Amino acid sequence: MKQTIVLATGVWDLFHVGHLNLIKNAKGLGDKLIVAVSTDECVKKEKGKTPVIPYEQRLQIIASVKYVDCVVPQYTRDKTKLIKTLKPDILVAGDDWDKLKGQEVLEKFGGKVIFFPYTKSISSTELVKRIQKYGYSKGNGGKKNESK
Repeated sequence: MKQTIVLATGVWDLFHVGHLNLIKNAKGLGDKLIVAVSTDECVKKEKGKTPVIPYEQRLQIIASVKYVDCVVPQYTRDKTKLIKTLKPDILVAGDDWDKLKGQEVLEKFGGKVIFFPYTKSISSTELVKRIQKYGYSKGNGGKKNESK
């Protein structure tokens, strides 16, 4: 019996409940969940910013999630090479994406893309903004830092 392979890709920076929801829901779609983690170089090149959590640490975090069967590096946001190599049956993404680079290749293999609802009010970018706005620091209990 053929196993259904699901692929989820992302930066996975500042791991939060939105990431967990996507991974958990993705695992529910198949037998094997492969998660691709964007390298630091990929994020710098394609998003113009540096992740807060270094690649190796993000890789360890994702590999530790119980729903994840395999973790692979992602060197570009174009998923064509990953799709050709891994031949997933399903590629999952947040619905903040319209179309994914490589989607046509997946569909040619008979696979499909499933978009999950984006977890509103939480994202790594939003977390960084909150930290910058409120000046969180070790030991302040999340209170706004007003000393300046």
